[in-house]
Amino acid sequence: SRMHRRLNISLPDETVRLIDRVAKRGNRSRLISDAVRRYVQELGRANLRRRLKQGAKRRADRDLAIAEEWFALEE
Repeated sequence: SRMHRRLNISLPDETVRLIDRVAKRGNRSRLISDAVRRYVQELGRANLRRRLKQGAKRRADRDLAIAEEWFALEE
């Protein structure tokens, strides 16, 4: 079984209303836990996409420089 820790947190009334609208009775903790996990996963995916995009740009710049060197040699 997973360990649980009780936290004392404050949330805006509007957020609590949203939680209560979608959480089954007595399941606020599970909803918040699931939401935090999904949020962190999405942050990880966004960071990965950003890093892949940056890597692709760096490789494209490098490949262009290599191609330009070759074209210069051939001329």
